[in-house]
Amino acid sequence: MMGVFRNILKNVVVLLAAGMLFSTNSQAEVIGGPAPDFTLKSRSGENVKLSELRGEVVMINFWASWCAPCRQEMPLLEDIHKKYNELGFVLLGVNVEEDSSKAEELLREIPVSFPILYDNTNEVSKLYKVVAMPTTIMVDRDGTMRYLHRGYLPGYEEEYIKQVKELIKE
Repeated sequence: MMGVFRNILKNVVVLLAAGMLFSTNSQAEVIGGPAPDFTLKSRSGENVKLSELRGEVVMINFWASWCAPCRQEMPLLEDIHKKYNELGFVLLGVNVEEDSSKAEELLREIPVSFPILYDNTNEVSKLYKVVAMPTTIMVDRDGTMRYLHRGYLPGYEEEYIKQVKELIKE
């Protein structure tokens, strides 16, 4: 009896995982609460402090060079950045690797103009409980976390745009 139950449970888990992997919806979670403040060194050498961006809509995108979906998403994020930057939108790309040289290699291959920050110690990733690559968090003008996206599949960028527009209008 226990073996049958275990097999059923295993099949349910496999089906749920497959559904999450192949879903065309973004699986965005609506969240709340203040975005944990942080200061990270940027690619340009300056420190960027999240709380100093209050009044802007901020997208925080945690990524790594070894992450294929991150590579796929990066040019699309650049397009969103270019389109909405002048409207009070800031995109922060937070690289989570200990060795930032891999990130630099990727950025030579896929150049972006939005700020790249380095979380070499993963302290900020832990603050935001990042468990998947990429992870994207939308923060409103008041510094409240509004949306959380774990992972990336083609089409997620459409939901990003919808959320950016919504938050800019508020």
